[in-house]
Amino acid sequence: MVEQPQVKGIVLVVDDDDAVRSGLYWALSSEFRVLQASSREEACRLVDEQRIDVVLTDLHLPPHVDDISEGLSLIEAARNQEPPLQVVVITGSDTRQASLEAVRRGAYGFFEKPLDPAEVIHIVNQAARLRKLEIENRRLRNQLARPLGFAHLFGTSQALENVLKQARSVAATTATVLLTGENGTGKEVLARAIHEESARASGPFVAVSCAALPETLIESELFGHEKGAFTSATQSRKGRFELADGGTLFLDEIGELSQAIQVKLLRVLQERAFERVGGTKTLTVDIRLIAASNRDLEKEVAEGRFRQDLFYRLNVVPLTLPALRVRQDDIPMLAAHFASKAAQKYDRPTPQLDPLLVEVLQDYEWPGNVRELENLIERLVVLERSSRLGLEFVPEKMLRSVPQDGAPDESSLEGAVDALKRRMIVNALNSEGGNKVAAAKRLGISRSYLHRLINEFDL
Repeated sequence: MVEQPQVKGIVLVVDDDDAVRSGLYWALSSEFRVLQASSREEACRLVDEQRIDVVLTDLHLPPHVDDISEGLSLIEAARNQEPPLQVVVITGSDTRQASLEAVRRGAYGFFEKPLDPAEVIHIVNQAARLRKLEIENRRLRNQLARPLGFAHLFGTSQALENVLKQARSVAATTATVLLTGENGTGKEVLARAIHEESARASGPFVAVSCAALPETLIESELFGHEKGAFTSATQSRKGRFELADGGTLFLDEIGELSQAIQVKLLRVLQERAFERVGGTKTLTVDIRLIAASNRDLEKEVAEGRFRQDLFYRLNVVPLTLPALRVRQDDIPMLAAHFASKAAQKYDRPTPQLDPLLVEVLQDYEWPGNVRELENLIERLVVLERSSRLGLEFVPEKMLRSVPQDGAPDESSLEGAVDALKRRMIVNALNSEGGNKVAAAKRLGISRSYLHRLINEFDL
């Protein structure tokens, strides 16, 4: 394979004069990747399809070469991109006033014909540098606007820390990651954290819920479509793979994909190439894929519902997020964080958490996991008018005491003490993933005494 020279960016040259385009191509191609267009329509298509940095354009473009409307329209289209593209205008000496109007519309600068190659290269280099600065500034502002990477994930339990340790290691690579775990455990939060801690953090993070898309639309959503590909396709559209180019694509609930889409997805993962629906042109993308599922995909493979070859492509680095019920020690910290977040959202003082509320939260099984906890705390912040969140608006199902086999009777002092011991042992065992040595150390007792208590409480 021949190694491509390092380029400073992509420049789009727009002029209906073949000789001008050719001259600019040879002047710039040693430092930039150069694309060419002869009309505003063709240029707008390339702007939509390619990651262009600088547009170098004449103002007099067909079909209205007698005025500058096409050129000004192209400037507006380029500046409306996210983030805006830099535009440099080519003009004749008799249209200097038009060039000033172009600058007023957002063009970076202009130069007159005949072209001086050294001047062209200098101005385009300046515009490309400004473009990169704008992208970097935007990335830094986004980082300041939210916690970075793994700071999104709150908790000190061993069960969570084991997952985060592996996630931190894989974030620095481009390896495909498969996240599993129950609904509401934070798979998308972890996927975003991996992206934000990776070298692709300045690129896009595109999330797709495969379960939320109907079978008839999933292919178009993932791979895009060309104009006229089907009845409602009135214009060409990029799919999620194209939108994630240079960044990370997160496919949530990937186990919901049909066998037909699984085949096409396998090809993209193997070759990083695909065609839009209704198109014949092969497109290539540079993405990092993170997939997630609440299903046991190995079981799905064994039962013939998920392709084995696709599973092995996805299962490069598997990470399983623990359910909240095995992270009781993390619940007070999570609840306090969600209370602060909700208070900020509704412009209220951050409330305190009543100890009785914390105890109820830690005793609950949380079938909806972290998402259910966040929703409950937000509800309490909305309904509670005092400075402390208590039990008044907690659902009855969480307050109802459900007897368990071996659970002590708490109606007496001795029973209440035994109940507290039992809860502490269960919490310690869950936090340490069932490791009795670690649980005993956490509780400050010997392993043999822990064994006696486990037998005594029939755990």
